[in-house]
Amino acid sequence: MVAWRRQGGVKALSGYRHYKLDGAGNIRSAGWLDASDDDDAVRLVRELKLPVVSEVWHRNRLIARIEPGVPD
Repeated sequence: MVAWRRQGGVKALSGYRHYKLDGAGNIRSAGWLDASDDDDAVRLVRELKLPVVSEVWHRNRLIARIEPGVPD
């Protein structure tokens, strides 16, 4: 799912991506996040309570690696 954000009347992606990884660390699936900042992006993924390892990226920068079952 692609999430869009309005900037000056133009639709633009926020630049945050979410990856679900398999047991070998390979990307299983990916999607865009509509987040206002790093903390918001991580919070959105944590709320999903996924049973797999996830990564949150902003452009080419790794923001967080989220292990399944690890409390906030």
